Amino acid sequence: MVSPDQPHVRTAAQHREPTAPAAGGSPGRPPRTVSLPGLTLAVRSTPAPAREDAPPALFVHGLGGSSLNWTALMTELAGDVRGDALDLPGFGWSPPPEDNRYTVAAHARAVVRYLDAAGHGPVHLFGNSLGGAVTTRVAAARPDLVRTLTLVSPALPELRPQRTALPTALLAVPGVVQGYRRLSRGMTAEQRTRALLNLCYGDPARATEENLAEAAAEFERRLRLPHFWDSLARSARGVVDAYTLGGQHSLWRQAERVLAPTLLVYGGRDRLVSFRMARKAHRAFRDSRLVTLPSAGHVAMMEYPQEVAAAVRRFLAETRDGSTTEPDRS
Repeated sequence: MVSPDQPHVRTAAQHREPTAPAAGGSPGRPPRTVSLPGLTLAVRSTPAPAREDAPPALFVHGLGGSSLNWTALMTELAGDVRGDALDLPGFGWSPPPEDNRYTVAAHARAVVRYLDAAGHGPVHLFGNSLGGAVTTRVAAARPDLVRTLTLVSPALPELRPQRTALPTALLAVPGVVQGYRRLSRGMTAEQRTRALLNLCYGDPARATEENLAEAAAEFERRLRLPHFWDSLARSARGVVDAYTLGGQHSLWRQAERVLAPTLLVYGGRDRLVSFRMARKAHRAFRDSRLVTLPSAGHVAMMEYPQEVAAAVRRFLAETRDGSTTEPDRS
């Protein structure tokens, strides 16, 4: 367990109310699109009016997710950052990339190309799960684009997965995604959404029925897309490929190269990324702070947006004021 009394390590207090959104936005409203050579990206902006002088931020979702996953947190942070959330190629409202590449490196290039084209850098960069691996690569390769890095349950390699966590890599075992597709063929979109909530939330009861209905409607829309399952399977295999890379290209080596101040958020009930990886990540990122949410699952920014937003505000204030100290790596 992570002790809250150590420097740069905090355990956030949690409350039952209010319940968290399941999808984080209105699925029926298409986002704007940004066309780049070889790919088109769907992008959503902060749903609440943001301060005009607020610094820019970019939010990157996880495997099987979309920009909607960030709406609750973006709303909470509307007074602090001017946020954009993009749908990675093949996810949400973004069509597949023309080269049909779904590796972590390919997703990272898409993020870099968007930031270069938008001219927003350096930004406060956020990533969850697969998006955490993607944004780690972006921060390591292009430090000029990243002001700070916030990672929520990042998909970083674990050599010995704990039995209580289903490693993300399992999704890439040949046939697993297609097997789930066959097994779930008779399920309604709502049933599939509930199953995903049970997997991703520490406490699925935090999602309201209204939020569940919105999430199910969005899931049903995406199930009708011809590329949905292929994008999911290829991106999952991309995570595994990234896990097997060694030397300078390994994700842990990339983490060590990140210069930007980094906030790490881990959930104690995460079934996809082992909670025990929090300490290793805290040691790997050279200028990191660690916040743990004991009751949260894999998507803390959706379950506990207020608590995550409070941690982000403290983090931004520390880095803005330059009041950082050397983290304890013990």
